[in-house]
Amino acid sequence: MSNAQQPTDPVKKGLEGVVAGSTAISDVDGQQCQLIYRGYNIDELVGKASYEEVSYLLFYGKLPTRSQLAEWTRQLDGGRTVDPHVLDILKQLPIHAPSMALLRTMVSVIGCDDPQAEDEALESIQKKAIRLTAQTVTLVAAIGRLRENNTPLPPKPGLSHAANFLYMLHGEEPVPVLAKALDAYFVLLADHGFNASTFTARTVTGTKSDYYSAVTAAIGSLKGPLHGAANRKAMEMLEEIGTPEQVEPYVQRTLADHKRFMGFGHRVYKGADPRAKHLKDIAKSLGTTNETKWFVISEKLQDAVWNAKQLYINVDFYSASLLHYLGIPTELFTAMFACARMAGWSAHILEQWADNRLIRPLSQYTGPRGLKFVPLSERT
Repeated sequence: MSNAQQPTDPVKKGLEGVVAGSTAISDVDGQQCQLIYRGYNIDELVGKASYEEVSYLLFYGKLPTRSQLAEWTRQLDGGRTVDPHVLDILKQLPIHAPSMALLRTMVSVIGCDDPQAEDEALESIQKKAIRLTAQTVTLVAAIGRLRENNTPLPPKPGLSHAANFLYMLHGEEPVPVLAKALDAYFVLLADHGFNASTFTARTVTGTKSDYYSAVTAAIGSLKGPLHGAANRKAMEMLEEIGTPEQVEPYVQRTLADHKRFMGFGHRVYKGADPRAKHLKDIAKSLGTTNETKWFVISEKLQDAVWNAKQLYINVDFYSASLLHYLGIPTELFTAMFACARMAGWSAHILEQWADNRLIRPLSQYTGPRGLKFVPLSERT
């Protein structure tokens, strides 16, 4: 590119504030601190609509009727089973590798195993998306059981998406309050605009690569501690604190060391993350019937960090204690994020495919120019 062709606008590091595309799926309103799914404020959905209803909404742009929900639930129910030979491959992997690395690999395996993986018809991509949205909970539960030297369990027909995960992980049907809590978590994390992993999925889709490649890339993006892995880091922070009495010393030590508080702050929201209040309420309700310590530490830490730095909590903060109260190992926390986000990723992949243009931003070159080649014998 010549000097005349160089972009003249200032570089937006990390694409901050850059509008990179349009979508009808969700809106992250940073100024108003609102999250919108297909026209519905998240406050209108959480606790009222199931993950099955919300995933249908993300895919098709409207909440389902009773008959549409029954058919959608039937498709998810029918797609949740993972072929035994695919699970055999999972058993051959180093099972104590990071759960997100295992999930990333298994999505690739499913893609290799699918004879329709390269079918570019929108209807075919949609079928793959429905199936993988259903199967992700099965894969993550299987990873969790294998890490504990337990045999993976098949899904149980008739259970909801959230209840099925808890059943496949723990080996018994969950009580309704636990299934409802996980269902709300799935709803709250189902989509979030052009976040890093979703934008990654759309970028891969923009090349007209296959559905499984786009999802695999999204999982790789979500795996990072500045994105999805922050929920795991938040739980590790709570465990490091250990008791409510250690909150203030931890805060002072973290400030002195100039380290980050995990689960605080957000790239887009200028105030409170609209999902956080719901997660806090759910974590509090679970804590009152379980071990209250983690919620007490979380609430005390939230107040202490606010007093010290005026930082708002984000979605990861109370996700940590909520998932812990559900008996989900910390090593699976980021994979739980992927379970929730699979519907959103899939909806964005379908939207990108339907009106595609290769995503190719410019860059500002900062290296030297005009260098002359020096033969190897003359280089010093």
